[in-house]
Amino acid sequence: MSSHTHQTDIQKLIEGLHPDPFSILGKYQTKKQQTVRVFLPQAKTVFIQPGDIPLQKIDDAGLFEWQGVFGTVADKYQIQWQDDSGKKHKNYDPYSFDLQLNESDLRLLQQGKHWHAYRFLGAKPKLVDGIEGVLFSIWSPNAQRISVVGDFCDWDGRRFPMYCHSYFGVWELFIPNLKPNTLYKYEILGADNTIHLKSDPYGKGFEQRPQTSSYVVSPSTHTWQDQNWLQQRENFDWQTQPISVYEVHLGSWLRDENNDFLNYRQLAHQLIDYVKNLHFTHIELLPIAEHPLDDSWGYQVTGYFAPTSRFGSPDDFRYFVDYCHQHEIGVILDWVPGHFPKDAHGLAWFDGAALYEYADPRQGEHQDWGTLIFNYARHEVICFLISNALYWLKEFHIDGLRVDAVASMLYLDYSREPGEWIPNQHGGNENLEAIEFMRQMNTVLHQECKGIMMIAEESTSWPQVTKPSYVGGLGFSIKWNMGWMHDSLQYMSKDPVHRAYHHDSLTFSVSYAFSENFILSFSHDEVVHGKKSLLDKMPGDTWQKFANLRLLYTYMWCYSGKKLLFMGCEFAQGHEWQFKNSLDWELPDVDMHQGVQQLVSDLNQLYLTEPALHVDDFTQQGFQWIDDHDSEQSVISFIRQAKIEGKLRQVIVLLNFTPIPRNDYQIGVDKSGEYHEILNSDAAYYSGSNMANSILHTELKPWMGRPYSLSVNLPPLAGIMLSCEN
Repeated sequence: MSSHTHQTDIQKLIEGLHPDPFSILGKYQTKKQQTVRVFLPQAKTVFIQPGDIPLQKIDDAGLFEWQGVFGTVADKYQIQWQDDSGKKHKNYDPYSFDLQLNESDLRLLQQGKHWHAYRFLGAKPKLVDGIEGVLFSIWSPNAQRISVVGDFCDWDGRRFPMYCHSYFGVWELFIPNLKPNTLYKYEILGADNTIHLKSDPYGKGFEQRPQTSSYVVSPSTHTWQDQNWLQQRENFDWQTQPISVYEVHLGSWLRDENNDFLNYRQLAHQLIDYVKNLHFTHIELLPIAEHPLDDSWGYQVTGYFAPTSRFGSPDDFRYFVDYCHQHEIGVILDWVPGHFPKDAHGLAWFDGAALYEYADPRQGEHQDWGTLIFNYARHEVICFLISNALYWLKEFHIDGLRVDAVASMLYLDYSREPGEWIPNQHGGNENLEAIEFMRQMNTVLHQECKGIMMIAEESTSWPQVTKPSYVGGLGFSIKWNMGWMHDSLQYMSKDPVHRAYHHDSLTFSVSYAFSENFILSFSHDEVVHGKKSLLDKMPGDTWQKFANLRLLYTYMWCYSGKKLLFMGCEFAQGHEWQFKNSLDWELPDVDMHQGVQQLVSDLNQLYLTEPALHVDDFTQQGFQWIDDHDSEQSVISFIRQAKIEGKLRQVIVLLNFTPIPRNDYQIGVDKSGEYHEILNSDAAYYSGSNMANSILHTELKPWMGRPYSLSVNLPPLAGIMLSCEN
């Protein structure tokens, strides 16, 4: 190295502009001579240990150097130095260690085929040459320089600049002696010649908001006890099994007496005992990946690989999932691969250029939400997202992902006016790159994790959402039935006197009910932003509101499709969901609220134990209308059925959507014999008027195209289920 080049490189290092610190710092040797060079801006004196070998200051900025005879300095030496305050420090030299990343990992990342990128990117505690430390690595191809910063270097970006594998755009540095729980960020000199202080995109832990640093997470010490659950899940036939999901926001389900969050471990015991008593099969958690803003409910993520520290550590969350599985409750996680926030410490404009997002705001920005859209054309972004999904499924044993806002990913013109979006290569509005991503994602996840469910929140009529990718579908397992939800709530909000004119809102959804694998959902989105609680949506006086709600739930649990209900709805919370407070846990002790809660429990138990109500949730064979035309009386009747061991099991469902009792209401049935009520939403158990049917006997009188008829008393604003005993 010439003297001029030497001085130029030193100046770049001091100014934080040098792209290859390993070419200047560390130990260099020829056959006869060794050189050791370190950069310590706060150092007063510096020595090499062992040997107590002094280094000379060769630049006032803090560059120290020793030159001497070959073999004088040990292979793995330590730097001992004293700062201006007299405090002594002693650490191994990071620049004396070999590079650690494997080129095969880097190449797979570049090709968009590394599904486990979290295993080498981020901050990884590592033993190198017998010395403990942390290996930091980050993908950032536009950066001019990246440094690891934290309290360990007084957040001075000149101290620990990283090495760049320039061909792959990946940076790395092994820092010896660093311990788990160390706070850190990346200081990035971006393509725009400005400094960006960023959290780790692959960070496994973050400090609590409003602070934004990542922290080094130690390897898990949790011992999983859910082997039986996972083994059963591999062969779980979710299409024919009952799935009833309790949707939960952990921050507001229950808080302590000071209105502070409970820990994952506390929540595990209290939540799962409650869910088990109500006979739900799964819980679905609103996003628990790290997010800075409580008001986003978790849907604006900055730490995709970190369970939020609001409720504890990653191992605390492992305990939560493990406890669920040991008590036979599945865990579904809301996941947000469609967009991310603009927070300065997050993914936005990561290295002074559009990296994770599209550069053009007509492609890369959600105007409604003020967020940015992932660039699905970029291989490394695809690896980031698929690796993230697998991280939750594999590292935390999650049983499924509910993918948020799928419609916003599918359409280039989603919520945009003409001129505000860019057509695809064929001139259409389909986001071809996002479509390919979803197909690839679902294919990989189903191959890697047998028995998991991928659930799409998709609100349009996009075809084949739940069909396999090899036949042109998107490859999801299940799709939210947003049409059924919208029509049902709109119908139920009508005064019963007007319902006769909206009868098709009850019957239309059957025309598409079996085109996809649907889950019927009354989610958090339906009880916020002025939409009212489900109870408050119901018309009438107090008694009628509760009766309507019980009727709605009976209709939902009897109808074809899996089930999802948001927390608080199971006991008819009166006001909208308030994410800053606990649910109103005094209400389940009030008779009418307790009645709704008991009904939900009984509906779940019946749904779990009666095959006719769940085996053919996704097929036409499981549903038959008895009468869908009685709009004048606002009554519908249908059959749920399934063939079990060659025998046809049937449940007869009648729903009266008016407050008028219907005595001797006649329907046609296929089987002769005695019919018994197996559920009546008007029962006294549920605070209803207790208008019931005793044993019903068929008549040999053809009716409605069926060989037998049955005369039934229909209670007001209620649903009943009947079962035949031959």
